[in-house]
Amino acid sequence: MHKASTTWEKLIDITSYPDLGGDPEMLETTTLSDSMKTYIAGIQSAEGLEFETNYTLAGYKALEALKGKEEQYAVWFGGTGDDATLVPTGSEGKFSFKGQLSVYVTSGDTNAVRKMKMKIAPSTAITLDETTGS
Repeated sequence: MHKASTTWEKLIDITSYPDLGGDPEMLETTTLSDSMKTYIAGIQSAEGLEFETNYTLAGYKALEALKGKEEQYAVWFGGTGDDATLVPTGSEGKFSFKGQLSVYVTSGDTNAVRKMKMKIAPSTAITLDETTGS
């Protein structure tokens, strides 16, 4: 999903998504009096978020138009409708963040679907919209 001005719009169908978070860095707090190393949690790590999708020229152009701009993105779980008219609702959770997108076409094989990947460098924390889901 992509936030266009004040409303969310479906950007593109994806075939895979990354971890929506990561392990925190471990900060060592060991002193000379300790019998083993001790730690506290530091800053959470969430490197570039890589999404895979089927390639279409229209989809590629839509993603390319957002390249290098800091925008608001989200991954929504849950939807209504059937396979042909599935509409994302976020009823199972909406995870949003700001970031900069890049896109490229991936390598291909004989008798395989053409794919592309988009990678979003997050510039804010990934947050769960608490007004959705159960």
